[in-house]
Amino acid sequence: MTDITVVESIAANANDVFKILGDFGRIKVGGAITAFEIEGDGVGAVRTITTGGGKVIERLDEYDTEKLVFGYSILNEDNPLPVSNYSARVEITADDETTCTVNWSGSFEPKGADEATASKVVRGIYTGGIAGTRRALGC
Repeated sequence: MTDITVVESIAANANDVFKILGDFGRIKVGGAITAFEIEGDGVGAVRTITTGGGKVIERLDEYDTEKLVFGYSILNEDNPLPVSNYSARVEITADDETTCTVNWSGSFEPKGADEATASKVVRGIYTGGIAGTRRALGC
């Protein structure tokens, strides 16, 4: 298994960051994403993200609004990402009232690519998600 962790600070309240980053249904159609749907609510919800390369089907495995933690896994091995047996966990920790730290970690087995390439893709997803949260919060 390959493990990737991205840790970044965000100049925003931890609860506000969790409301954005932890919203499992927040993905919008646009750019590489050509369709999005979600089934269910809370732990066990399944979202399908469609891109030009195929579908990524993810399940929300953990969600705790008090601990500001959520976890998810990819269900379909035929997903277009260079990973299999993928799971991830995001933990947001308040540094103070106006700053927090996001710790986004995942594990997977590289699929159809070497470990360095797969790791770069996963790291890009994490840093992109954090950057999108910053934009959404204006920070």
